Amino acid sequence: NSCMIKQDEVYKIGIFNKPHGIHGELSFTFTDDIFDRVECDYLVCMLDGILVPFYVEEYRFRSDSTALVKLEGVDSSERARMFTNVPVYFPLKFAQDAAVDGDVSWDFFVGFRVEDVNNGYIGDIVDVDTTTINTLFIIENDGEETLLPAQEEFIRGVDPQKKLITVELPDGLLNLDHAAPDEDE
Repeated sequence: NSCMIKQDEVYKIGIFNKPHGIHGELSFTFTDDIFDRVECDYLVCMLDGILVPFYVEEYRFRSDSTALVKLEGVDSSERARMFTNVPVYFPLKFAQDAAVDGDVSWDFFVGFRVEDVNNGYIGDIVDVDTTTINTLFIIENDGEETLLPAQEEFIRGVDPQKKLITVELPDGLLNLDHAAPDEDE
C-alpha cells in the first residue's frame, strides 16, 4: 500500500489520554505544539502497530501541555475510547519546513546523528534536557553519554532527510564531559 506512513516519516509529539465529554473529543498531552505552529491538518496515530492519519476538525488548548482534539469521524465517546493512551505522531515533512524556518522544538532532533565538521561522528541524540537554562542534547555513542549544548551558534546544518545535524564545536567542548574518572584514580 503506497500511502502507508512509515515510522521514519513521523516523530512522536504526545499521547491521547482519554475521551473528553460525549462528542468524541480527546484529551491530548503533547510535548511539542508543532501542530499549532505548522500548516498540517492531520495527526498520525499508532493503532494496532500501524500509523494512521486522522484529520483534525478542531482543537483547543487546556494548558501549555494539554489540548482537546476533535478528530474527523470520531463523534462519540465510544469511538474516542479506541484512542485512549494512543501515541500521537506528526509528519516530519511538515516539521522540516518549520525546522528550516527555525520554528521547531528541540525534541524534533531526538534520533538524529550528530557529526562535527572537524571530528566526525559524535553520536546519536537520545534525549533532550530542557530543565537547565541551556537546552542540552544528550548524545550516546557506544554506551558513552555526551552532553552537548543545543545552541544554534554551534549548528552548521540540519538534514532532516538524513536525520543528521552537522555541528562545529569549539575545541575542548566535548572533552569537558569525557574526563575518564577511572584513569586518574
